[in-house]
Amino acid sequence: MLKKIDHIGIATKSIAEALPFYTKSLNLECTHTEEVASEKVNTAFLPLGEVNIELLEGTDPESPITKYVEKRGEGIHHICYQVDDINATLAQMKEQGIKLINEEPKRGAHNKLVAFVHPKSTGGILIELSQDAGDH
Repeated sequence: MLKKIDHIGIATKSIAEALPFYTKSLNLECTHTEEVASEKVNTAFLPLGEVNIELLEGTDPESPITKYVEKRGEGIHHICYQVDDINATLAQMKEQGIKLINEEPKRGAHNKLVAFVHPKSTGGILIELSQDAGDH
């Protein structure tokens, strides 16, 4: 089911303002930026070993990230787990009565298939499931 932690999503007001801390203070390199229009978000990825730090910035007042930052402030938004078969994983979770935000995967950053699991079923943690683009 789970392969590894893919990334940790960090909600920011501004990637441009947050990025220097990660690049200058922590000496991480930003290797990829991308707008995910369907989610109304800009992303920046900074690898750290096998895990990426994903900075998230809302691009619209209705963006889930914009709303999150307004309500809770900047900080850890979600943990993303890479899976072998996202459809099978979602089906298994649904069968177990786990509340899903997305019952069907959609396209995310890096053209990956992604789906979110509701924090009400995970002890308060927003979990993203991700399947690599080459795996589907």
